[in-house]
Amino acid sequence: MPSITSDSVAREDIVSSELFIGGLATAAQGGRYFTTTEAITDEPIANIAAASADDARRAVGAAAAALPEWAAVSPGERRAILQRAAALLEERAKDIVPLMGREMGATAPWARFNVHVATGMVQEAAAQTYSMVGDTIPSDMPGLLAMGVRQPAGVVIGIAPWNAPLILGVRAVVMPLAFGNTVVLKASEQAPLTQAMIIKTFVDAGVPAGAINLISNAPEDAALVVEALISHPSTARVNFTGSTKVGRIIAEVAGRHLKRVVLELGGKAPLLVLADADLDKAAAAANFGAFMNQGEICMSTERLIVDSAVADTFADKLVARAARLTVGAPSDPSSQLGPVVHAGARDHVVSLIEDAKAKGAQVLCGGAHDGLYLEATVLRGVTKDMRIYTEESFGPVVGIIEVDGTDAAVESANDSEYGLAAAVFTENASTGIQVAQRIRSGICHINGPTVHDEPQMPFGGVGASGWGRFGSRAALEEFTELRWITIQTGDRHYPI
Repeated sequence: MPSITSDSVAREDIVSSELFIGGLATAAQGGRYFTTTEAITDEPIANIAAASADDARRAVGAAAAALPEWAAVSPGERRAILQRAAALLEERAKDIVPLMGREMGATAPWARFNVHVATGMVQEAAAQTYSMVGDTIPSDMPGLLAMGVRQPAGVVIGIAPWNAPLILGVRAVVMPLAFGNTVVLKASEQAPLTQAMIIKTFVDAGVPAGAINLISNAPEDAALVVEALISHPSTARVNFTGSTKVGRIIAEVAGRHLKRVVLELGGKAPLLVLADADLDKAAAAANFGAFMNQGEICMSTERLIVDSAVADTFADKLVARAARLTVGAPSDPSSQLGPVVHAGARDHVVSLIEDAKAKGAQVLCGGAHDGLYLEATVLRGVTKDMRIYTEESFGPVVGIIEVDGTDAAVESANDSEYGLAAAVFTENASTGIQVAQRIRSGICHINGPTVHDEPQMPFGGVGASGWGRFGSRAALEEFTELRWITIQTGDRHYPI
């Protein structure tokens, strides 16, 4: 996957990607660029425009100028534009899939899944353009008609990560657009070309000039660019998907400027295997949830909390699956696990494995690496004194934590600052619901994997996993303003 090198001058032998502001492709201030390269080959991918803080402010200004026109577009016309965008995304899958492979090391199945989910998100957004409904509210004032009215919030800043660049880039902008907001997408430094394709797709579908804008920046300029985007007087909302560390910074900056944010941050998803669970189904879900996209998903299964009565059998079934996973290049159609995104990610995962081994964990399978390729690794005997018990790995490693009984399983699941996704396996539906209600997480699946998303569902976490919800009608609360408007229909008495 791409590593990133700063370069103030564009290389002449590779493609360039510019900013997109006010309907025009435009160079960054001073003509600055940075160069992305494939991490596994070190070959250059593209020159990417390196925006300044002034460029960021210019993009927000363009979005603000376009707001009256886009907000006035009828729901039916917005729906038609979004439907065209969904169709274009599907058509462009053949270009998106290899591009994701180069930029962030995605295997073909993961890249195609990104296209599938992102297309569904755009289709769902199209279906929601008529959902900005209000209501009438009874008033104690004679002759007063009181209404709660939904209106676009204004300019929305979307900041999207690299690990699911199409899904999360689309999610950052599509529901705000559906509700009549204008947007600025700050692309990931890791996958800027993939996210530039999002902008091109919406523009080609008919989103007017200025209603959607793209900013890209060199890694060292990220803080200045983000501060400029958030602090601009016209910015009304900020949505960020990424690490908890950066999310805290976004929240602090937004708080200083009294800007409302939606944060979808890190995770340490637990999958609980109770004593009565179907172990074949649980092992299949754990294998998928832990190792899909090399574990580089916010919902990835990181903790397997298993009743000791079934731990031996469950571990055997999981290892039988994990040990068969094929690790290989993103361009190889047979690859099930590709490379992790860069050397820093690899070193982090390896250090967690080594720390766990040193403190007594067993490596049931995997544990080795070759360059950026890591084997699917299952650890058993994970305890609280190991770093992997609390730290998000964001890689292809999962730990088995053995417990005695359901209460202990719930206690272990909640022994984390994170609270995004969770799962519980049990053959008793009543038990499953009760356990799900006791787990502190924004999402919990009974007899299903922790990795699961659908465009119409409310998506988000609690605690260190953030706040606010993406997804369909849940996004209405995040990206619109609820206003109180009244009409006095008769005479009114005033005391003075």
